[in-house]
Amino acid sequence: MARPKSTKRSMLPFSGRGESEFEEKVIQVNRVSKKTKGGNKIGFSVLMVVGDKKGRVGVGLGKAPDVLSAIKKGVRRGKKRLIKVPMVNQTIPYPVRVKLGAAEVLLKPAPAGTGVIAGGAVRAVVESAGVKDIVSKILGSDNQASNVYATFEALKRLKQMKTKINLMKEETK
Repeated sequence: MARPKSTKRSMLPFSGRGESEFEEKVIQVNRVSKKTKGGNKIGFSVLMVVGDKKGRVGVGLGKAPDVLSAIKKGVRRGKKRLIKVPMVNQTIPYPVRVKLGAAEVLLKPAPAGTGVIAGGAVRAVVESAGVKDIVSKILGSDNQASNVYATFEALKRLKQMKTKINLMKEETK
């Protein structure tokens, strides 16, 4: 039996300070607690997706005693880990399937005009990357954080495979 959906805030666009070229989305906010000698120490962990909608996307996890600081840390870490997503006509060049832990994600290119057919966590990552037409399926875990990381890994592998294809073309010349 599936777990009931969380009532936590998720996938909210976060517009912090000033105008930025990056769109920032909050995927998950977790309240965590640590038992100490003096009582409980409360903190927050926030999973963020950062993208410019022009082919660059990053994922960052921020941890801090308050939510705003955790969001800022998540954005900063996401910007540090930006990757370039190869796109052909606003979609990905070829299908890719990635299993990362219990999460498994399938991303397939789609014809122009299809739109983004993807579940919540995958949708946030591919929209932030600027992909306009894609079909996806979450096959494994329903954990949002795991699915975000699996989608990010799938987009990273697209990049790696593209460089492999280019190297193979250069070798045959």
